[in-house]
Amino acid sequence: MSHRTAPRPARRRRARAAATAVTAVTALALTACAGPSVAGADGAATAGDEATAEAVDWSAVEPASEITWWSNHPGTSQEIEQELIDRFEEESGISVELVTAGANYDEVAQRFQAASQTDELPDVVIASDVWWFRYHLNDQILPLDDVLEFVEADADDFQPALYADYEYDDQHWAVPYARSTPLFYYNKDLWTAAGLPDRGPETWEELEAWDASVKPLVPAGGSTFGLSTGPSWGAWWFENMIWGQGGAYSDGFDLTLDSEESVAGGQFLHELFHEKGVATLSADDAMADFSSGLIASTIGSTGSLKGALDAASFEVGTAYLPDGPAGGGTPTGGTGLAIPSSKSPEEQLAAAMFLAFLTNTDNTAYFSQNTGYMPVRTSAVESDTMKAIYETTPQFRTAVDQLADKARIQDDVRVFVPGADALLNEAIEQIVIEGVDPATAFESVTPRIETAYTENVEPYL
Repeated sequence: MSHRTAPRPARRRRARAAATAVTAVTALALTACAGPSVAGADGAATAGDEATAEAVDWSAVEPASEITWWSNHPGTSQEIEQELIDRFEEESGISVELVTAGANYDEVAQRFQAASQTDELPDVVIASDVWWFRYHLNDQILPLDDVLEFVEADADDFQPALYADYEYDDQHWAVPYARSTPLFYYNKDLWTAAGLPDRGPETWEELEAWDASVKPLVPAGGSTFGLSTGPSWGAWWFENMIWGQGGAYSDGFDLTLDSEESVAGGQFLHELFHEKGVATLSADDAMADFSSGLIASTIGSTGSLKGALDAASFEVGTAYLPDGPAGGGTPTGGTGLAIPSSKSPEEQLAAAMFLAFLTNTDNTAYFSQNTGYMPVRTSAVESDTMKAIYETTPQFRTAVDQLADKARIQDDVRVFVPGADALLNEAIEQIVIEGVDPATAFESVTPRIETAYTENVEPYL
C-alpha cells in the first residue's frame, strides 16, 4: 500500500458513490504563475458523470477501432512513439492518432483542461507527476485497476515505486510511462583534465571543493555546475537539496518551508549561486549548455540521457545526485498515461489495450533504450535488451540503480496541490535569480500554497 492510501486523520479522501464537483481554483487563477484551473468554465468539474461511479462489464464491451493520444513526446521521442503505435496497430487492428499536444507536460495539461468542456478530448493523455492528481480531483480520469486486469496488463510487474506514484483512494489513476529521476551529469573529459576521479561528487561539499580545479577549464561564461529552472523542473531537482539539509516542502500536506532545515536548503542554493559562485543559471536549457561544453556538470532528467549522449562531443558521465549533511535522495518523476473518464467504454477499453502494449516488457525496454527513461516494468530491468544497453552504455544503468538505492517519494504539497509546483519554482527563482533571502522567498509563496490546499484539496480528502 502506498503512502497515499495510508490512513491520515481528516486527510484520507472520502469515498464517493458518484462524481463530485470540484471548486474552481480561483486563488491560483489570480496568480501569474498558477497552472490552469482544475475546473471547467462554469466553475464545476468536468466529471465523468455516473460512468465513473459504476463498474463496467468490460467483457461486454467491443473496443473502439480508433483512438487519439495526446503527448509532448518526452525525451524527443516522437519517432519512437510512432514506431510503437505502428506495432500496436499491426497487432490489434486499432488505429492511434498521435497528437503533439504541447511542448512540455504543462502545455499538454493546459490543453487538456481547455478541452474538458468540448468533444475534443483525447482517449489517452500524458499525466505528469504534478498533474495527474488534479485530473483525479476533477474526476477527469478513469481508475485503471479493473480495466488493466481485464486486458491482462500484469500491473504487479510495474516497478512498485513508479506505479505507487499514481495510487490514491485504493485505485491507480495512471500507468508509468516516461519515468525518470534527476541525474547528475558531468563532462568526463573536463573531469580528467582537472585531475578528478571518474565519478560524480558524493556530496555537494565535494563538488564545491572540486570547483577550483574545474572552473579554469570551462569556456568564458561557463561554470563548474549549471542549472535551469521553470515549472515542472526547478522544484523537482531542488527536493534533493532541501532534503539534504533535513528539510522538506511539507510533512503530508502541512507546509514546512519555514522550518530551520528547509530554510537551510534555500540558503545552500543561495550560496551555490551567489556567495560561492559554483553554479550559473542557464538562460534556457542547462542540458543544452552541458552538451555544448559550456558548463561542466548539471542536473538533468534521465530522459535527457540519449539526447546528451548524441549531442556531446565529449564522454558523458552520470552519477547519483550528491548528498547534503542530512543525506538527500532523488525524487521520482516524469510522466504517466491516463484515460479520460468521459470517454465511452469502447474508447476506454481500446485505450487500456494501448497502455498495456506501450508499457509491456519489450516496449518499455525499447523506449528506455532510445530515450534514457527508466524501464517501468520489473521484468524489463534485467531483460536481455536492457543488459545489452548496460554493457555498451553503462550510463543507462545509473538511473535504474539510483531508483533502487536513493529514490524518495516526493513531498505531497508539490505533487498534490494544484499550482504548488509553479509557486515553489517561483521561490526558487527568487533565490537564484534575484538573490532574495530564502526565508523571505519561501514566506512569499506560503499563503498562496495554503489557500490552494484549503480551497481545492482539503474539502475532497
